[in-house]
Amino acid sequence: MEKNTFATSAYIANSLENTYEYLCSLKNLDEWTLYSRMAEQMDEDTWRGSASGYHRDLYYHVKKLQHSQLQGIEWHCGLEYQKYFQVYPVLLFPSDYIEPGTDENGVYFHWLSFVDPKRQTQMIMQGIHTVHTSECRSLKANLERKAGLTSAEKGRYFIDTDTIYVDAPIEVGVAYLSDLRNMNDWAHLVRPDGETSALSGEYRDEYGHKVKVSLRVEPVSKWYLVEHEFFYPEQGFYQRCPSMLIPASYAFGDPEAPGFILHRITFWKHGEQLPLGKLQIEDFGAENMNIKRLTEAKAGNLQSFDRGQSYAPLAK
Repeated sequence: MEKNTFATSAYIANSLENTYEYLCSLKNLDEWTLYSRMAEQMDEDTWRGSASGYHRDLYYHVKKLQHSQLQGIEWHCGLEYQKYFQVYPVLLFPSDYIEPGTDENGVYFHWLSFVDPKRQTQMIMQGIHTVHTSECRSLKANLERKAGLTSAEKGRYFIDTDTIYVDAPIEVGVAYLSDLRNMNDWAHLVRPDGETSALSGEYRDEYGHKVKVSLRVEPVSKWYLVEHEFFYPEQGFYQRCPSMLIPASYAFGDPEAPGFILHRITFWKHGEQLPLGKLQIEDFGAENMNIKRLTEAKAGNLQSFDRGQSYAPLAK
């Protein structure tokens, strides 16, 4: 896993609309975060306030994401007004995105964090898992209480992720993953079985089941969302995997950082072994390694792969 990236998620038993509206208000950080307390409003989308990981105030900015199918935001933080070096993308997945036709209401909240290796302190990296996981639980509680619940509602699914750093221009990565025919090279658990175009194709999985695969690519903010949908027509089973491709320069607030972060998001039923599709997060992680190797090679870079899965600034 990419060591400068941290993700946390929760099922929230409240509507997509209410959850999104709540997240768009920075003043609500006062209710659910450990110590982000908004002290002074700078403009419609920006506040100055305290922070749990620093002995000085931060400037907080919220940006609404534009996507045709999903809703989300980005939180931006910095030590100076309008100069932000931390970005926290958030995506909201309604239950029927994961399981079309489900009767489960609510939304799956997914929060991605980056810590620039040049700026990170030991406390930030040692504490981010503890703090963000607890804050995520607090956010869930606040929104579910507002929906009239008195205890935590358990969703049918949980989110797991695999993240890797790719040392190649993001344009190369987006072009490579935008063509489904390239999946023949980087995926090893499905094989073509019929016509395949750039955006759809027919396949067989490792057990010989028919799979229809479709692809959608859309720019979001300064990054891209690549969505793979695997549909088993004989069983009526869906497995979806949205992937975020985020320039390292944007993720870490460092214009000198090359390459991009590939963050793949997966959904799994609690207490149930999937009967079809990829059966474990390692299946996605293995594909990530292949995507990294092949994309870097297309960019003429044969050195970075040996340095592992994480971004590290090269010594000058």
